[in-house]
Amino acid sequence: MEMTAQQLSQYNGTDPSKPIYVAVKGRVFDVTTGKSFYGPGGPYAMFAGKDASRALAKMSKNEEDITSNLDGLSDKEIGVLNDWENKFVAKYPVVATLVN
Repeated sequence: MEMTAQQLSQYNGTDPSKPIYVAVKGRVFDVTTGKSFYGPGGPYAMFAGKDASRALAKMSKNEEDITSNLDGLSDKEIGVLNDWENKFVAKYPVVATLVN
């Protein structure tokens, strides 16, 4: 399944009848089982319904870093992002691919 960023934004945890999705490097993960982390009030709620790739790479929760744009990241930051991606793959199902 393919999903746009606008469609992804509908899965941000604010509607309890919908799952919670977070995208990492263009893959959309269903993180609903991690609701205490990604749901409203959770420490990573700002990533819900968004592509959090840059923010994960930079270990940042700043709004401007919550994007799929990886331009200018260091090799170390790319390594951190790859580690995060592996954690998501191990823990959460992939439900879609993000498209522009």
